[in-house]
Amino acid sequence: MMGKKPYHHLPDGTFRNPEGSPQRDPNVKWSYKIFNKEKKKLDMTITDGHVLSKDQVLRDLEKLKDDDYIGWIGHATFIIKLGNNTIITDPIFSKNAGPLIFGPKRFTDPALKLNQLPEIDLFLLTHNHYDHQDMMTIKRFPFKDAKVLVPLKLSKYFKTNGYNDINEMDWYDEININENLKITFLPAVHWSKRTLTDTNKTLWGNFLIEYNKKKILFACDTGLGNIYKYLGNKYGPIDLTIINIGAYNFFPIMPYKDRSIYHTNPEEALSIGRELKSKKILGMHWGTFVLSLEPIMEPPIRFKDNAEKYGFKKKDAIIFSIGQISKMSDIIEY
Repeated sequence: MMGKKPYHHLPDGTFRNPEGSPQRDPNVKWSYKIFNKEKKKLDMTITDGHVLSKDQVLRDLEKLKDDDYIGWIGHATFIIKLGNNTIITDPIFSKNAGPLIFGPKRFTDPALKLNQLPEIDLFLLTHNHYDHQDMMTIKRFPFKDAKVLVPLKLSKYFKTNGYNDINEMDWYDEININENLKITFLPAVHWSKRTLTDTNKTLWGNFLIEYNKKKILFACDTGLGNIYKYLGNKYGPIDLTIINIGAYNFFPIMPYKDRSIYHTNPEEALSIGRELKSKKILGMHWGTFVLSLEPIMEPPIRFKDNAEKYGFKKKDAIIFSIGQISKMSDIIEY
């Protein structure tokens, strides 16, 4: 007799969020017309220091090449070096997040070009949205021998582009990379879609990276959900949670301001950090593309200003500049 399917697997082969997750109001209709009109009102001034020069990034990369480090390339793209493994997360190097020339354009460039990346041997992809699964990057990625970890049903995009070590993961699946490094795929509150006909046909999620008893959660795109208390009890405490703090305001298209059920705002990100018993929390998914209608430089200010309300010291709610590469021992206790 076949075992009972997990809650997030639906009979039609699609996926859904964990039990008790918020539901989107089916009556809300997206409007590009309103979005584009409101977007034109945004102040696009980029704060000094938000983007570091490529020269500095390359110097820092060289200086830290023998250390464990974490570097922000922009949006949800990080390079994380742990021992002999160098990980890249959700790499997007395209000028826009969409099919062909469509979709939101970057207002800040990636910190490095694809051909300037250090050697990558582990490629993590959280879900198939265009600002995370970037086909130009996947096609031109210089390290196709890297081990690729993807949610269920996403391996085809890599198979057709010359990768050979592709591993599809369901929630709670674990892969031991070596004796010091383990990756577990965990639930997130999100969704998936690339075309008009594939809504939720592929899975989405978060990656827990465990290295020498240290835990880094790459939470990426998620909204609030009951699941985080459970994950905190099962996997916490987490040393560092990397989580979205941008793309949360869709008012007046959505009936409420500064909230989105699929992307945490800065305060919600902090509350998830608290539920995960996270010691530090690093905000990302802001300052690169205009995906929503909050001021482009607002997320880090709100994130820092509200840290103490959620039990974090201000310095432990971390904001990087694009291109910042920091020694891991400066971020988490080694």
